[in-house]
Amino acid sequence: MTTILITNDDGIHSPGILALQQALSELGKTTVIAPDRDNSAVSHSLTMNRPLKIHKLADNFYTVDGTPTDCVAVGLKKIFKVPPDLLVSGINAGTNLGDDISYSGTVSAAIEGTMYGVPSMALSVGGEPPYDFRAAMQIATCMARKILNNSLPENTLLNINIPSGSVYKTIKVTRQGRRLWENSIHETLDPRGNKHYWIGGGTAVTDPGEDTDVHAFATGNVSITPIQLDLTNHTGITYLKEKWRLEDGATGD
Repeated sequence: MTTILITNDDGIHSPGILALQQALSELGKTTVIAPDRDNSAVSHSLTMNRPLKIHKLADNFYTVDGTPTDCVAVGLKKIFKVPPDLLVSGINAGTNLGDDISYSGTVSAAIEGTMYGVPSMALSVGGEPPYDFRAAMQIATCMARKILNNSLPENTLLNINIPSGSVYKTIKVTRQGRRLWENSIHETLDPRGNKHYWIGGGTAVTDPGEDTDVHAFATGNVSITPIQLDLTNHTGITYLKEKWRLEDGATGD
């Protein structure tokens, strides 16, 4: 029987993870292992300064008092007897596009699965809350079937962003774009007049490239971006060798 590990970064009680489990149940045996609370924007962090606890809430339904990466690492080594056939992270409430991928606990859970050799994908829904997961459930099932039938390139995961609702224009295979945020650091004062800073919100500065995940989603499409584990800039290797002449022993300007 096909086995599927489901996780997220919004927490065990997120409606997105329940929708994902419902969608994927028709493909095989699903096991949910998710954080006990919201862990948005924790990236690929592991909890190493305290022990972790696993709580079984129901059959094949577990929560961990840690990060999404903790959930995957502990789940694969301590809950699963053999590796699952597929790992799916999501459905995240809010997009993970462009530079957001670097911060995303949702994507990082899929990265961790890929590192362990488990075919993995991350799914996120964007638009105006409350989010409608109908299209995302359809895409999740479709893409899960494709991965199970065709596998993925080595050391590669899929990052998928879907418009909220039941319809979308089309599916676009995209590259990761850029999306930075202006005015995202807010200065506030507590009742005693002490200064504090709050990170969040702001205005997105989007990538104009039409082949990017940012553009595809902004124009009403599903964006599917293959992400690789290798972060090496191979053009940069040539630059350092030829322009900086580092391998020739050059240490000056």
